[in-house]
Amino acid sequence: MRLYLLGHLFRSKLNKMVKVLLLSDTHSYLDPRLDEHLKACDQIWHAGDWGSVELADKLAAYGKPIAGVYGNIDDRTIRNMYPKIRRFRCEDVTVAMTHIAGAPSNYKPDALEAFAKGLPMIFVCGHSHILQIKRDAKRNNMLFLNPGAAGQHGFHPEQTALRFKIDGSRIYDMEVIQMPRIKVKLTPEEAKLMP
Repeated sequence: MRLYLLGHLFRSKLNKMVKVLLLSDTHSYLDPRLDEHLKACDQIWHAGDWGSVELADKLAAYGKPIAGVYGNIDDRTIRNMYPKIRRFRCEDVTVAMTHIAGAPSNYKPDALEAFAKGLPMIFVCGHSHILQIKRDAKRNNMLFLNPGAAGQHGFHPEQTALRFKIDGSRIYDMEVIQMPRIKVKLTPEEAKLMP
């Protein structure tokens, strides 16, 4: 079953608080330690480098709305499912997302293209495997989010993701999910035993 939502998406019917889980750079690996966070969230956002359609299918199986973009390692199938740049609203918050964006001091062309239609309140990217949460004072205090890498492939010492809440135009309870990097794939039962 594939549940991929396209278009403007994510305006809640009753304007209630939305719990977001933000991932990037999974590289075909969905860590079982994310299971409780995936079950608890209302929406899943993925900033690219999914790695495989199988991973996208695993996320879709949670039955949550998914907003995502493709990354530089993603094949044609993923690129047909997700755009390079996505703009949408979540509650009253405008969001723009792309995979390769640089950083507030030095944005790359895809980020500048995303900004061409107006600055979002939240800008999401991935690619660097470096967790970053910061305000860009030069761009209307836009919230810059890079969740780091939730997968195992790469140089990062920890696997990371972000979770936060949006209520109307309020963005709050930002939390970093840190998982010691492991080289073996744990079952969900084994992951529960990890600190």
